[in-house]
Amino acid sequence: GGHAAPAQPGPASGAGSEEMGTTVNGDMFQEANGPADGYAAIAQADRLTQEPESIRKWREEQRKRLQELDAASKVTEQEWREKAKKDLEEWNQRQSEQVEKNKINNRIADKAFYQQPDADVIGYVASEEAFVKESKEETPGTEWEKVAQLCDFNPKSSKQCKDVSRLRSVLMSLKQTPLSR
Repeated sequence: GGHAAPAQPGPASGAGSEEMGTTVNGDMFQEANGPADGYAAIAQADRLTQEPESIRKWREEQRKRLQELDAASKVTEQEWREKAKKDLEEWNQRQSEQVEKNKINNRIADKAFYQQPDADVIGYVASEEAFVKESKEETPGTEWEKVAQLCDFNPKSSKQCKDVSRLRSVLMSLKQTPLSR
């Protein structure tokens, strides 16, 4: 039973086969296709497919040219970035100066606007004050003229506003022919 037969050197295995050569299908032969080094075939293929000198020089010149172009484009890009940053800062400064000027001009215009006697919509505050002053020294028959000064008789064409054309026409007729007491 349990005993194993000693390994005998056969045609494909054993210490003697390495010394004598390689066995394929039981036939012994020496390596005739080149060295036993596995990388030697690659080195030989490299030698066979090695580029001509002119192509190798062209590739080297092309690589250098591309590196120079990359470096030049990086420099140009950096210059553009700096210019854009500077332009943006200048624009922001001009914009903030313009905003400040507009604020000052608007404040001046608002003050002047509120002092106008016939100012539109918001300006009625000054008109009302003038109306109160004038009402103390009232001359008979001028009341409706003063009321008419406070009214905007330009029709609004907005659909959101109420139609007040009838009231306008009543005020205009009162201004022209005041009520007699």
